[in-house]
Amino acid sequence: MIQDKSKNNLINWEIVSVNPKDKNWDWKDLFTFWSINIQSVIAFSLITSLYLVYELNLLIVFLGSLIGCVFVYFFANLIGKPSQKYGIPFPVLLRTSFGIKGAKYFALLRGLVGIFMFGIQTYFLSKVFNYLIRIFIFSIDNTILDQDIFLTFLLGLNLIDLISLILTILLQIFLFSKSHKFNKLFINFSAIIVYFGMLLFALVVLLYEYEHVTYAFSEIFIFQNIFTKNNIMPLLTVVGTIFAYFSIVIVNYGDFSRYVKNDNELKKGNLSLILNLIIFSFFAVFVVIGADVILNKNFENMEIILTNPTDIVGKLDNIQITVIVLFFIFFASASTNLIANYIPAQNSLLNFLPNKLNLKSSSVIIAFFGFIIGIFWLPLLSQVGILSFIDTFGCFFGPFFGIMIVDYYLIKKSNLINKDIFSSEKNSAYYYSGGWHIKAVYSLIVAFIFPAATIWNDNLMHLQSYSWIIGAFISSLTYYMLTSR
Repeated sequence: MIQDKSKNNLINWEIVSVNPKDKNWDWKDLFTFWSINIQSVIAFSLITSLYLVYELNLLIVFLGSLIGCVFVYFFANLIGKPSQKYGIPFPVLLRTSFGIKGAKYFALLRGLVGIFMFGIQTYFLSKVFNYLIRIFIFSIDNTILDQDIFLTFLLGLNLIDLISLILTILLQIFLFSKSHKFNKLFINFSAIIVYFGMLLFALVVLLYEYEHVTYAFSEIFIFQNIFTKNNIMPLLTVVGTIFAYFSIVIVNYGDFSRYVKNDNELKKGNLSLILNLIIFSFFAVFVVIGADVILNKNFENMEIILTNPTDIVGKLDNIQITVIVLFFIFFASASTNLIANYIPAQNSLLNFLPNKLNLKSSSVIIAFFGFIIGIFWLPLLSQVGILSFIDTFGCFFGPFFGIMIVDYYLIKKSNLINKDIFSSEKNSAYYYSGGWHIKAVYSLIVAFIFPAATIWNDNLMHLQSYSWIIGAFISSLTYYMLTSR
């Protein structure tokens, strides 16, 4: 879209209020949105690992996962409502709490995390192309890969690695930089195709060893009394782990809820997260247990059961199955990268330079830095503990949420002045003090301290799963005390 020149330096046509006629997302679209959030290699390994860590105690893990999702549902409704009502994304909504200038810089924190994680996710996603290229070359001549050109490494990458990374970057940018309407189609298609893939994989596992697989799966239904002293901490750990996994998308959920038709569709769509959890958990655990039976491992030894789908496929040693599964993994990983990293990064960049960037130019920026991060991830970035610094930036997200919720529901009583959100006039409602809302900034800094401490203080690391909620609570309380007088 060509960006029109405007005297107002806060307007960009990609982040202005959505026309009510263009609010066409319903609960089914949000069902696929939440499907994408849970359909990842990380989520697959996380959920199955939880069942194995707690020795397949179904009630502890399942109930803990449901409680975690209920928290996500509640918070998603809170943060999604103002964006749905006014049609504005997270960085623009942030203007109403932090001021038009404050939001420009603080929203960029979400963008920086998004760009960095986009680069890392792209690096791992490029392994799909890497495997496919190797399989193709090997099928032609199994000696070609032994040539010197494929054994020469630069920055930990050989020729195939580099080609795969470039292909992954280009393909994602081609798909993601079209429009929000195309993104919606891609999200819906990916969610459906990945669930189809999981069903297909589960059927393959089932038909391979029907009796042994069904018996092993039935054994996980251990119904014990979970309301005992020994089970309370494991239950809380599962709750915190599940919530922490989804917390990355909660703060910028408005980037997507802005397109939802009405509040009723929003609530029904968010409720579908629980259904997605049940479906995905069933397939994931079934596949892991079935694959373990097929690979003739000792089911009694939980520590050696494979929970990563790529590891499982590798052990099956079947080229046809491997290619098919890699196809589904690509869609699962790419769509997750779109929702969790690309769109938040793009909206933050558009909000930072609204008159100078559009969909295409912002995608070039994300692609450039994503490629640099992907190149240097293995030899440098992964070795210096850079993720701790990225997680530290993420410690602002819970406090962001707390301030925005209190400001919208309790201070502003669910009423915003839409024209002032895009106004840089000094007398506009969200200009505050030179474009900054000092009370919000102060509340953010105070609340940031504790979540950050769970990363850098060894004595508090066990609270890291709850740091988002604690940060949100501290910021909301501090902000309310400062602004309600």
